[in-house]
This record gives sequence, structure tokens and C-alpha cells, in this order.
Amino acid sequence: MATILVQPPFPASHIIPPNMMKTPRLVPTIHPRTSITRFGEFPFGSMPIYITRVTEQSSGLVGDETFTHIKSELYQALEGINRGIFGVPSAKKTEIEDLVKMLESQNPTPDPSLNLEKVAGSWKLLYSTITILGSKRTKLGLRDFISLGDFFQIIDVSKSKAVNVIKFNVRGFKLLNGQLKIEASFKIASKSRVDISYDNSTITPDQLMNVFRKNYDLLLGIFNPEGWLEITYLDDTLRIGRDDKANIFILERSENNSIISLD
Repeated sequence: MATILVQPPFPASHIIPPNMMKTPRLVPTIHPRTSITRFGEFPFGSMPIYITRVTEQSSGLVGDETFTHIKSELYQALEGINRGIFGVPSAKKTEIEDLVKMLESQNPTPDPSLNLEKVAGSWKLLYSTITILGSKRTKLGLRDFISLGDFFQIIDVSKSKAVNVIKFNVRGFKLLNGQLKIEASFKIASKSRVDISYDNSTITPDQLMNVFRKNYDLLLGIFNPEGWLEITYLDDTLRIGRDDKANIFILERSENNSIISLD
């Protein structure tokens, strides 16, 4: 046992779940003449002294239970916002970014570019600060005619390749349902950053391409991944990244590895 001062990087109410918090013993404040505490009023010098002692913890401030708690809060914050693609209220955006920063500050994989085997496979987009608003949304028919399905990213580390897949559903025309596929190459730029180069893109089926043909450059400009990506958080099921355009991406590992072929 030792007397120590603990000052977490974030308020305890944000970092430590209520059932994990311990209430320290009270240290009364002494008034120059009398001291008033929950035990009553004491003349100066006659009040008992209480010393708070904190048990030293070798496991650190943030443990597995805390990670689980923060991730649970993040998942709850992401519910019902359609991945943020059509914008979210500023308060909600701030809430999400605060939770992201908490996870980033305790990243269990500090050198993700050197551990790319943890990045390989299929990922599903949960949230992005990329938005399609106003006239862009209207031009792309994303108000009533076309709806966005799931967003997936498939990463093949052995080939240094990544494929982004954006699903589309056309109301009343199932034959037009399809996807935009964007293929890219990446190379390691630092211990946490990769540089991404655009390779090619396709829309299938052809009927869906005909729908987007007039505004294809607009569509590609929104989803083109070219630039660099900083992997700021990585564990077995969740990945967070920030790109050179100040966007945030939150992805969850997907078990469906047969969504698309990288060949």
C-alpha cells in the first residue's frame, strides 16, 4: 500500500465504469477556526484526521473491462445514424469523436503498419465523417430512388491491395441493385500510416452504371480512397483510421470473406 496521486487522462466518469469506481475515504477540509464535516462541527485542532490510501495497481488505469465499456458506448452512439453518410447532429458527432479519442489513447496495437496481419481480411464500415449532402445527394438519386447498402473493405496484405465495396439498392428495380468496387494499392509509410494509390473502379451491373454514368466522377470523388491513412486504433474486432482529408473511419471486422474477390 502507498499514498499516490492518480490523475487519469480523462474524467473518471468517462473512463471507468460506475461498478469499477471506488469511493475514497473522506479527507475533511479544515477551516481556520472550525471545521464542518458530515460528522458535525469540530473546533480547530480537535478534528480527527483521515488519510486516503490507494492501492498501487500494476495493471494500469485502463483494463479489459474499461475497453469493453468504451466500445459498448461507441456502438450505442453509432446506432441509427446510417454510418453518418448523410450527416449527424453536431452533439452526436462530438460524442462519437470523444469516444474515438478515448480508444485511440489506449491503442493496443501502437505499430499497426508493422502488424498488418491484424488488418488483413474483411471489414464493414460502421461510421465515417465522409458525407453526401445537399445537391450531391440529389444528383446521385440518394434521397428516394437509390439507397445505400453495406460498405465493405477487403484487404489482402500479401498483395498490398485493398478493395472498397459500396452496395446500392434501387427502389422498385431489383435488377438495378449492385455495387461500386474501388481497387487500390497501399504501401507502408510509417509505423502507423499507409499511402494509398487508386487503381481502378467498376459499377455492376451495367444497368446501375447507366444510372450513375452522368455523375460517375462525383460518386468516385466521394469514395476514392487515394491519399494516406493513419491507423489510430486496432484490435481483433475494431479498427479506427484518420486520412489526409481529416476524415475518421470506424470499421468492424466482418466474417464474410467471400463478398468479393481481389483477383
